[in-house]
Amino acid sequence: MNFKLLSSPLQGFTDYRFRNAQQKYFGGIDTFYAPYIRLNGKLKIKSSYARDLLPENNTTLEVIPQVITNDAEEFLFVAKYVRELGYKELNWNLGCPYPMVTKRGMGSGLICDPNKIDAILERAHSETDILVSMKMRMGYENPEEILHTFPILEKYPLKNIAIHARIGKQLYKGGVNLDAFQKCIEVSKQKLYYNGDITTVKGFKAMQEHFPSIDHFMIGRGLIADPFLPSMIKNNTTEYPKNRWSVFKDFHDEIYQQYDAVLSGPTPIKMKMLGFWDYFSQSFSNPQKTYKKIKKASNPVKYQQAVAEILNNEK
Repeated sequence: MNFKLLSSPLQGFTDYRFRNAQQKYFGGIDTFYAPYIRLNGKLKIKSSYARDLLPENNTTLEVIPQVITNDAEEFLFVAKYVRELGYKELNWNLGCPYPMVTKRGMGSGLICDPNKIDAILERAHSETDILVSMKMRMGYENPEEILHTFPILEKYPLKNIAIHARIGKQLYKGGVNLDAFQKCIEVSKQKLYYNGDITTVKGFKAMQEHFPSIDHFMIGRGLIADPFLPSMIKNNTTEYPKNRWSVFKDFHDEIYQQYDAVLSGPTPIKMKMLGFWDYFSQSFSNPQKTYKKIKKASNPVKYQQAVAEILNNEK
């Protein structure tokens, strides 16, 4: 069965620098979702969002912009903005689990309000020609919340609904709820994509077998932890290439140099890379030791030494 692999957006990680480098060194991802645009009541696009979506920064990738909002005016503003850049689709984030978002009735905190979802989708479809897709969780408090939205969602020609098989309250803790996702398949008439805990080739195959009708799978944290994962899934192999660590080094150096060029001073680049190593370290033989070594590196020279040491230990 043919299937597609999609990169789930992660704020602070999957911007165009990461996307381009992942595509160049590893490949395997069919479509990347850009991290969400959040307006906070001001109809103005921040320069970081603008840069991320510039067509010249995404020449070799299929990228879909994303918006997070509970306001129709904001949705329409972003839809118009991305259409002008040449994008045909806008993904609406009803999945973000973080309290600073959900407490404001956005992300997974909006799933419990089908009427508001309806009002925004109604205007999106009557006032723009953008193709709308959704990224959702099962709900915020319980996995039944999403089921109440389906009668509303069926009214619209949505491209797809990508569902992360957790509730918002879980954040990323605990396991995915495969029974609840199966229930969504049974109830929804929309095209569904699966998202959640795909971190190994074996794990991917298990999901594929579990949900034979699903042919689009989204990889989030697993992609950052192991950028080789999508191409290994595509090639149906658990064997890494012989030059695994030198490829990883080239990838690492490329994103490091690009972030270093735009972040001012040693502390921001250190914090940026520490965020990545929180995930990267999971693919190394001793994750805790690896992460600790990076954390202890107090300046850029020591950081580079730590990276070289970590990679030498793996060879």
